Amino acid sequence: MPSLVQATQVDGVYSADPKKVPDAKRYERLSYADVLKQDLKIMDGAAIALARDNRIPIIVFSIKNQGSLALELQGQGASTTIDGG
Repeated sequence: MPSLVQATQVDGVYSADPKKVPDAKRYERLSYADVLKQDLKIMDGAAIALARDNRIPIIVFSIKNQGSLALELQGQGASTTIDGG
């Protein structure tokens, strides 16, 4: 199944900005509903809803670390997966 890959400055989706909140929790997996309900600032809410409606998982990972995309493609990277839960 195809996935949407979202490269960011951090290695996934956090409960708060990890640069400002040192003990922010990184989520391994979230549902589309959780992202929208908690108003997590990953991407535009309409984009989350569109992915949900089309059942396209979103993988959020850091582009800052060298080799992180290759690790993600191998299923070994640090990331957050957003899907139907």
